[in-house]
Amino acid sequence: MSLEIEKEVIDKTFHCKRNFECTKNTSNYCTIDHCVNNEVHFLDNNEVKLCNYKIHFGNSSICSCPTRKEIYNKYGL
Repeated sequence: MSLEIEKEVIDKTFHCKRNFECTKNTSNYCTIDHCVNNEVHFLDNNEVKLCNYKIHFGNSSICSCPTRKEIYNKYGL
């Protein structure tokens, strides 16, 4: 599957240390457990992946990566 991500979204993801692997391989995705209003993306707490866009929030973690959020909102992946 070819993912189309807007250039503006990619440009906002300037802290990506993974070279945008998520746009090429779905096994590199952090797992989003649930999402609120297509804006707040809660991550699966059992998954241990290091990412500059993972923010700990109480007993949960949220994703702040513009590219990952766009993939989830647009493709449900």
